[in-house]
Amino acid sequence: MKDWNPEQYSKFIKERTQPAIDLANKINIKSPQKILDLGCGTGNSSQVLKDRFPFAEIVGVDNSQTMIEQAEKEHSGIKFMLADISGDISSLGSDYDIVFSNACIQWIPDHKSLIPKLMGLLKTGGVLAVQAPMQSEHPVQQLIHKLAFSDKWSRKIKNPRPINTLTQDRYFDILSELTSDFSIWKTVYGHRMPSHQSIVEWYKGTGLRPYLAQLEEEDAANFEAELLEMVCQTYSVHSNGEILFKFPRIFFTAVKE
Repeated sequence: MKDWNPEQYSKFIKERTQPAIDLANKINIKSPQKILDLGCGTGNSSQVLKDRFPFAEIVGVDNSQTMIEQAEKEHSGIKFMLADISGDISSLGSDYDIVFSNACIQWIPDHKSLIPKLMGLLKTGGVLAVQAPMQSEHPVQQLIHKLAFSDKWSRKIKNPRPINTLTQDRYFDILSELTSDFSIWKTVYGHRMPSHQSIVEWYKGTGLRPYLAQLEEEDAANFEAELLEMVCQTYSVHSNGEILFKFPRIFFTAVKE
């Protein structure tokens, strides 16, 4: 798959950052010393943590070289490193006060195994704080899947993106086996979008990447055009000309006991 495009991702950086702010504000630790930001992207979530905990050492981790390079350009006073948390994470160290992940784990399978691994990076009393899009509840994700599995496109798209995000009940069960001190909640963000095309542009920065990467340039343009038509049929335009883009996200915090 092609590497991430920081410019495309950053088109909606304000909207993408708000969940990180909301998650960081839920963390009740006084004077944390070490914070790990998993899936830091362009560093927007790492900066949120720096603003929230200005005296902490913050390490941002991502598996995209281009995103890490952009993060290093845009954010000073934060250490960034290239790493893939879907595999061995021992190189990340341990004894963190906070392990933070904003819109990352939806790309990684097997959360029943992943979450204990992330908890293992914490010191006793440390907090795991996670936010992930609720993929199965998102209309655009459903449209992408419907299109990718259609007769026309299933012959060309051999590896549809899997749905890794679990239900709120499943996360509850996983967390309850690890700690007695956890919280879990869901928020539906109502983003104001200027056009149907802007919704497609949002997904070109994230969820559409695995699909477009499997197609030749002309096919990719046609796939995008067909998706845009479906988005137009799904989302109504409000009286002020804007579109209400509802985006459900799941959050949880868990304390290592």
